[in-house]
Formats: sequence, C-alpha cells, structure tokens
Amino acid sequence: MTPRLFSELGLSPELLKAVDKLGFEQASPIQAEAIPVLLAGRDVVGQSQTGSGKTAAFAIPAIEKSDPHRKSTQTLILCPTRELAVQVSEEIHRLALFKRGIHSLPIYGGQSYERQFWGLQQGAQIVIGTPGRLMDHMRRGTLSLESVRMVILDEADVMLDMGFREDIELILRSVPAERQTVFFSATLPAAIRELISRYSRDPLTVQIQQKTLTVPTVDQVYYEVDRRFKIELLTRLIDIHDLKLGIIFCNTKRMVDDLADHLEAQGYSADRLHGDMSQAMRDRVMNKFRKSGLEFLVATDVAARGIDVDDIQVVFNYDLPYDVEDYVHRIGRTGRAGRSGRAITFVAGREIFQIRNIERFANIRIHRARIPTTGEVEEARTHLVIDRLRSVLKKGDYPRQDHLLERLLEEGYSSTDIASALLHQLQGGDSPDTGRPKRDSSPTRQEREFHQPVHNPEPPRLPPPPRARAPKKAPEAPAELDKAPEWVRRKTGASPRSTLPPWHRDDSEIEQTRLWVNAGAEMGIQAGDVVGAILGETGLPAGTVGTVDIRERHLFVDVATEHAETILAKLRHIRLKGHRLKAKVA
Repeated sequence: MTPRLFSELGLSPELLKAVDKLGFEQASPIQAEAIPVLLAGRDVVGQSQTGSGKTAAFAIPAIEKSDPHRKSTQTLILCPTRELAVQVSEEIHRLALFKRGIHSLPIYGGQSYERQFWGLQQGAQIVIGTPGRLMDHMRRGTLSLESVRMVILDEADVMLDMGFREDIELILRSVPAERQTVFFSATLPAAIRELISRYSRDPLTVQIQQKTLTVPTVDQVYYEVDRRFKIELLTRLIDIHDLKLGIIFCNTKRMVDDLADHLEAQGYSADRLHGDMSQAMRDRVMNKFRKSGLEFLVATDVAARGIDVDDIQVVFNYDLPYDVEDYVHRIGRTGRAGRSGRAITFVAGREIFQIRNIERFANIRIHRARIPTTGEVEEARTHLVIDRLRSVLKKGDYPRQDHLLERLLEEGYSSTDIASALLHQLQGGDSPDTGRPKRDSSPTRQEREFHQPVHNPEPPRLPPPPRARAPKKAPEAPAELDKAPEWVRRKTGASPRSTLPPWHRDDSEIEQTRLWVNAGAEMGIQAGDVVGAILGETGLPAGTVGTVDIRERHLFVDVATEHAETILAKLRHIRLKGHRLKAKVA
C-alpha cells in the first residue's frame, strides 16, 4: 500500500503535535488503514503482527472520540496482562499530551484499589484494564459503563487463551448496545471469530498482508542441544556475538528462577520476570531493563506481555513455547522499528518436529546452526578486544600514559611485554567492560560430548559430565503437602516431611500435558486441593501430577500425558470447594 503521513489521516492539531513530538511522521500500514475507519465510527477487526504499531492505531481514535467535558468512562480497553495495560496507558498518555481534559487510567490486579477508586472518581475518559480487575470494579459499583461508546479488545486471542472468555462476554453484554467494538488480534481462531460475529456490527477487517507472521528483520536460527548443555550453549552464544540486551524465554517460573541464578553466578547482568513476583518487583525489573540496567531478562510468556523496548538485540527460546502462536509473540520483541534482531531457539530430541510446525504456521524458514566451540568463542573475544583498541587508536581520544610506560621501561620490561600484559588483562578476569569471567578454552570431556552430532529425532544418550559423587539427601516436601488432606497423603504414600512430592518434580522426568481449570486463589483453592481431587477421583498413582500453577481466577496443572484424557473427564464432573469445575488442555 502507498505510505501515508499522519497529517493525511484527518487528525486534530493537538494529536498531530503529539505525534510530531514523539518523532513520527509516516503512519505504519495498520495505522494508515485502521485510524480513518475507526474515526468514521465503524466496528473494526484488526490483524497485524506484534510490533507493527497497532497500539497507536486504536489509541489515536480513542483520544479523538473522547469528550474532555464529560467526566465518565467513554472508552474501555481490555488487555490480557497488567504489563500490556500499563504499556497501552503510557502510549495514550503520550499521545494525549496536548489534549486538555483527556485522562486515561490503567486498572489491573496487584495495584492499590484506592488509587483506582480515585482515578475513576476523577472521571477518566479512557479506562484500560485486565478483565478480572474490571469485573471487580463492576461488582463493587465503582466502574460505570453507561457512557461507554467504544470497546477495544487488544490481543484478543491471548485473552481467550488465558481463560478470560466468560469475563469478556459479560463485560461486552454490560456496555451499551450502541457502541463501537474493536478487536485487535495477531491471529483469528474460531473462538475469536465467534465473538466478533456475536458482539460486532458489520465490522470491517483491516488485515496487513505479509509473507510471514514474524518480523522480516529478525535472523531466526535453532540449535539442537541436549538439555544438560543448554546453559553452556547460551553463554557461548552471548559471548561470541557480544550480546548486551536480550530476553530469554522459559516455559516455567521455576526454570526462569534457576536460569537467572545461573547467569548471575557466571557474571552476567540478568534478572527474572514471572507471575509469582509482586507488581512492585516486576515494575522495578522492567524499568531497569528499559534503561539498559540489565543485560538479560529471563521471563515467562505471560509476564513478558507488554514489553516494549526497541533496542532488544536477541530473543532466546531457551524452552520451545507450548503454542506455535507464542513463538510469533516472542520473536516480535526484537527487530522492532526497522532494526535487525536475532531469534535463537534451543531444541532437544523430538522437539525438532515443533520447529517444523512453527515454520508451517508462520510461513518462514528457521535455519539450523552449528554449535560454536570454546576456541571460536575465545577467538571472537580476541577480535572484539582488538576492534575496540583499533577504534580508540583511530579516534585518538584517550589520555597519554607516557610516564607510566617510561617507568616500566626503566624497570627493564620491553614494550611488547607491557602491551601483551595489558591485552591479557583486558581479555581475562573480570574486565570493567563486561564483568564476565574468563573461560577455560581447553576441551573437556563435556566439551567433546557437547559437540557430538545429533541425529533426529532422538539425541544420542551421552554419559553425564564427571562430577564429585556425594550421598543424596532427600529434600523436604514443601508446604503444599502439609496442607493436603490426610487421605491424600496416605494414597500418595507421602508424609508431610517425606521426599519431594510429584507435583514439584523436574518436568523432564515424565512427558506431561498442561491443563487449564476454571478455579483459582480467589476461590480459596490451594495446590493440595487440586492434587487431592485428581488422585482421589481417578485413583491414579502420585507421579501422575506435576506442577500446580494457581492464578487469581484459574489455574494450570501439569499431568502425565498418558492419563490426561482420563483426568479431564473426571474434573469436568466434580465440584471443588463448592465450585463446578471446567477443564481443558491449555
């Protein structure tokens, strides 16, 4: 399509001034297509890739159509996560900078109710929130939807995947029928199309046609590597490419914590982001990452929603995502605003077939890459030091140190010895430039195993690297087992202080399927309740149940794949703490 300037879209002088202040002149394709249609009052279904500028595509019309003289909620924007709600609110705040009297308010769990009450009482015209917290305010009577004239669902497919469908439908039924309804979604599965047909009126589909769903400026590769050697490969790739800002995605909160600890222990500046952290902690980590105070952010998919940092060099898929669509969302974090980026994925064994599924879904080609040796890493470091020195020498912007050199020369050291010692100091130890430890480049047994060729679909079974043998101490069971009923402990053969219970075992021990259940912390559900219900109803062995991840209004539970259908059938016909359960594969 022909590029269009913002000045050609019929915007008010105040919006044009804000857009100009932000440094934008030409609208992105989704903005050029959607903004005029939304300003005209039509319902819209927008489909565009992550990082395409879709937030401004609906934020600008929302601001333009808001009446600053009416102190009531006129536009309601639904987002799947608190991070995305904050991001959208910040974008609206920047765009409405010169629109006097227009205020936006983010509403999400984990934030003080008093602050949200105050913002609603002040009459914010644009409210951005997560479905759960919006429902809370509706029940309390603190959020009135009588004046809403526009409802926007951002990342609608993600909200449905997270189990918010019932909340979304209740909210849509609660707003006035004479409204403008807008759906923005990276994909349009059947469930989204059903919502569109039920709650929209003759919507216009704005779809930005692209050959691929992922960003074309992102170089995408994968490495076949045994799970034992993922951390070693990760650090090698960081060193060989001199990466300074990236996101590393893991599938579980436990893996996020473990990997962040490993990276910090090895001298990398890293921190974590996942759902078990308080909102204050997550905000602190994100602010630090945005300001490049961190090199690497280790995160889960849900926690990483709403990360809007343009300079991210690389995205690592340390674990392959459960859903091929999540791959697209992850990759969208890098290669933004025309910059180049890297997407590096680790696969082991049969996960290679998931790579093929991603390629078919996104219509792309992900190339297999060769694992670099430690010698190649050292060579890359050497080139890096030389390039930096060459750059400093060419610029000539450095203080002379002739008096120090003369002292060393007088003590009998040659100029080449002095230069060699300085270069050695730069390359080894904790240099002020990287703070990363020097690594031994001599090949070990583990190094030789690391580079053994991997044959699809199964990697070779390699002996573990040599380590000191110590007597194993059985770990204590966590608090969840203490809370489980006595009959559960008898059935599982575990006492409150026996060996680690099956729902906290390493996920790699058994092939598992993740289930979604419509019960959460809000209903007083605890991990022991879930495990007790499954084992009590099915009579299956204790090892059937894996991690239980409890959220506010729903939960996820990992179960043995071979018993997943049996467990699903039982869960759909029982009540837990008086609540009728619904369950499905996540």
